[in-house]
Amino acid sequence: MSVVTSPQDEQALRASRGVTLRAVLLGLLLIPVNVYWVIVIEVRWYTLDGSCLPLFVTPVFMLTVVTALNILFGKLAPRRALAQGELLTVYVMIVMSETMAGHDTLQNMFGHITHYAWNVYQHPDLKWAETFGSLLPRHLQVLDIKALTGFYEGHSTIYRWSNLRPWIAPLAWWSAFMVVMVFMMLCLNVIFRRAWTEYEKLSFPIIQLPLAMTDGGASTAFFRSRLMWMGFAIAGGIATLNGFHLLYPTLPFLKMRYGEAHLDFVTWPWTAGGNLPMSFYPFAIGLAYFLPLDLSFSCWFFYLFRKLEWVGGASLGFDRMRDFPYIDAQASGAWLGLAFSLLWVGRKWLWQVLSTALGRGPLNDADEPMRYRSALLGLVLGTVFLIAFWRYAGMSVYVVLAYFGLYFLLGLAITRVRAELGAPHEIFHVNPTQIMVTAVGTQALGPRNLTAMVQTYWLNRCYRNHPMPNQLEAFKMGEVTAMNTRRLLWVMLGATFFALLATYWAHLHESYINGAEAKDAGFKWWAGGEAYQHLQNWIEYGEPGQAGNRMAMVAGFLLVAGLRFLRSRYLWWPFHPAGYALGVSFAMDYFWFAFFISWLAKAVLTRYGGMRTHRAAIPFFLGLILGDYTAGSIWAIVGPLKNIATYKIFIR
Repeated sequence: MSVVTSPQDEQALRASRGVTLRAVLLGLLLIPVNVYWVIVIEVRWYTLDGSCLPLFVTPVFMLTVVTALNILFGKLAPRRALAQGELLTVYVMIVMSETMAGHDTLQNMFGHITHYAWNVYQHPDLKWAETFGSLLPRHLQVLDIKALTGFYEGHSTIYRWSNLRPWIAPLAWWSAFMVVMVFMMLCLNVIFRRAWTEYEKLSFPIIQLPLAMTDGGASTAFFRSRLMWMGFAIAGGIATLNGFHLLYPTLPFLKMRYGEAHLDFVTWPWTAGGNLPMSFYPFAIGLAYFLPLDLSFSCWFFYLFRKLEWVGGASLGFDRMRDFPYIDAQASGAWLGLAFSLLWVGRKWLWQVLSTALGRGPLNDADEPMRYRSALLGLVLGTVFLIAFWRYAGMSVYVVLAYFGLYFLLGLAITRVRAELGAPHEIFHVNPTQIMVTAVGTQALGPRNLTAMVQTYWLNRCYRNHPMPNQLEAFKMGEVTAMNTRRLLWVMLGATFFALLATYWAHLHESYINGAEAKDAGFKWWAGGEAYQHLQNWIEYGEPGQAGNRMAMVAGFLLVAGLRFLRSRYLWWPFHPAGYALGVSFAMDYFWFAFFISWLAKAVLTRYGGMRTHRAAIPFFLGLILGDYTAGSIWAIVGPLKNIATYKIFIR
């Protein structure tokens, strides 16, 4: 038995018990399980949609099961039980697999790379072949109609060479692209990690539940909390009752989800804003409890502000103007404003990183997941790869730089919002293509650039399971538990590549059996449909850079800058700039009322009980999350096993 003689020895021991061989092997074993489960419930049955939430559902459930088994094993062999760092290594690997297998990444990709050929074959009247067929980067598409017939109609198998062969080259190209993109995200996270985690000490709300569940390894106190089990029982009980109602309609049903309960307006101009959905998601109430009060307030306030823009515009007659009040352009400007403000505020830190990379800086990067010089070199080499990759696909060099510059800026803003605030980030219509079309118009870009640009629409449609914030949260968990983050970086990269292969297999295996158009209720055909419909309209009719949308984008940018300035000058200022960006995006449509409930509960607790009461209530709100996730996951197991659609805790 080893003896810990100093704090340094204790830290080394904890680190050695983090990214261990047995933890990595267990993670590799569970990745295909999680990937196949996600594909079945989100593609075949379109239930749960656990990868659409900032805290993924299935990894939390799997961590719960592994932790429970570890507690039981710890009673039999305490010295052989998994330590907290090992449990978190397994969890991080499963999370990385969900960033690939989830709703807004490879699921979308399968709906995109097959869409052109299948729709030209099925609907030649679309005129896609004549409009942009000659411009299409064909090496990125699956074009074999016989192979696609089995994929779309089912009653076939991927384990037939004639079906498998047409997929190999396109998936190999996209694999190279995704691995480089994920590596560049890791490099960016390495550059910003210390500034955000150690110096600014951001709160990282998303990691609170996995940290609490694994604290103590086999002797965690989290599962002995009565408050936690109270929250668990409430959330889990509601989801269980509603699930049985779906099977036995005579049982009562509680309306909790988006669209089930709403406030309707019947008089003009209030009708211009649409109805007000009233969702009571227990997991969202639990997650929002960890948001700062000014952000949770700003989220629901600016959601209502967006509604009032429509009402005010209608009362003044502006509703006759196309796109007014230009919400998508406002959101684009707001998110770009967040990104540029991060660069401006962090300019001194970035200069120190650059100086250190060149050997003249004051920073010690020996304990970083990667040396700053290596991170910057990785970004440079990654950029060279992207230029070569997309130049071959038909995109001009300046467009490649602008396009992926915007993509990584948006990723940086999303990562910061997650690290600081933990809020959901479904920012629909905020993507590099739309921003560039709004800014300069389609004529300046040209048909070839536009055709190449829409090929990545599947990657930036909504960003809900974006890899970058999950990577930074993994580094933060590694820092908190003194894990070896350098090992963790390579484990994340390896888990991502393994998850790519597992997702390809799971999606193709499932779709060739059931059929993407036949039985797959959640096949993401719209990823290709939306991209190519936009492309056809842009090429046939053009889209000049509209003055109204450009002005709204600038206004969103300036409003974020103004809110950040006021927030830095006045401590009492109640409006958070990220709240505006989230409020005018689609992110708050599902959650604004749940955030209002959580904001009100937290405000009352802190006002009348102080921070001590606030901290004491944390297990209850963690229990709300875990109870909702556990019940939702169980229904997501029962449904596929019984071959029926069951209750889902999120999108109905």
